[in-house]
Amino acid sequence: MSDARKTQAAVQTTGHAWDGDIQEFNNPLPNWWLWAFYATVVFAVVYWIFYPAWPVGGGYTTGVMNDITFVDSDGTEKTMHWNTRALLLKDLQESKSATLSHEYLEKVKDADYQTILGDAEMMAFTRSMAVGLFGDNCAACHGAGGTGVIGLFPNLADDDWLWGGTVEDIQTTITNGRYGFMPSFRETFNDKQLDDVAAYVLSLSGQHKADASVARGKAIFQTSTGGCYYCHGHDAKGMKSQGSANLTDQIWTIADVPDADTQEQKLAAVKAVVTHGVQRTMPHWSDRLDKTQIKLLTVYVHELGGGQ
Repeated sequence: MSDARKTQAAVQTTGHAWDGDIQEFNNPLPNWWLWAFYATVVFAVVYWIFYPAWPVGGGYTTGVMNDITFVDSDGTEKTMHWNTRALLLKDLQESKSATLSHEYLEKVKDADYQTILGDAEMMAFTRSMAVGLFGDNCAACHGAGGTGVIGLFPNLADDDWLWGGTVEDIQTTITNGRYGFMPSFRETFNDKQLDDVAAYVLSLSGQHKADASVARGKAIFQTSTGGCYYCHGHDAKGMKSQGSANLTDQIWTIADVPDADTQEQKLAAVKAVVTHGVQRTMPHWSDRLDKTQIKLLTVYVHELGGGQ
């Protein structure tokens, strides 16, 4: 008997044949593979019994392992049925890092600002916590680095503070919010007067040479004709109580003077602000953040701009 015939006699086939001599062997699966498969079936059945698994109507089977108890951040004890979210909440409250974080939060809560600012470890913790708070609550307007958007949201990374840059001032701003307002002068000034005031404002920061228009603008700014000094002061350095801008530096929060390429564009940018006025609001956060969170953000914002 040939070798080919011996092989065909020794191995069982499925009976299928192609081209007369190509056959499909009926080789059994290895035992180790079968037992591994059976084990996965058993594991699945056990998992379905013990853990949340199958959707049922508007809910799901919760399994018999459905009790996880932990102390929440507000100090209350909570019991939830077993799921990965409950495990995460428990870990966030009771893990080693969470426990250490709670201890530092208590230190920050009880410490005054000078103590926090003078303690390197507390400052490191404050930055690590506050960067997340800032990203969740403040970055949407002020940007991830606090640089703001000219014309819309103030830059928190410079050292120019409309409402004051002490930790007390910043805490008040975050807690109570701010309302920035400058009236529109479109009905008060004619077009020539608007040009003159814009020229004078630019001259205050050295961005427009002294000429006749600057002199006329000064007469409007510094007298009851325009009354601009009521809010910006005779020295044009602004007033913290009003949140009015310092016009003598080269920091612009509303008029986009830095991006203007020509003198005419700079004048147009300032003129637009004087014409249309300013109305912008920062919401208060006292109903969303607790006092400790506000303290963390206060220190963080204070350090962003090298606060006062």
